[in-house]
Amino acid sequence: MAVPQNKVTKSRRNMRRSHDSLSGSNPNECSNCGELKRPHHVCSACGHYDDREIVAMVDEIDIDEDAA
Repeated sequence: MAVPQNKVTKSRRNMRRSHDSLSGSNPNECSNCGELKRPHHVCSACGHYDDREIVAMVDEIDIDEDAA
């Protein structure tokens, strides 16, 4: 069985893990609506990407009472 020869101290263990932390996101401003969005992704607020409308957004969904 693999057993460590010597104890790994908390300091050495934590130094090894110093680069494992998560980094924050880098949001960009949408050129169409000004909302913050992830880089190289379609804007979730307006559906635009690179000054083109990719996803048609619906403002309000009307549900018929008979259909439900």
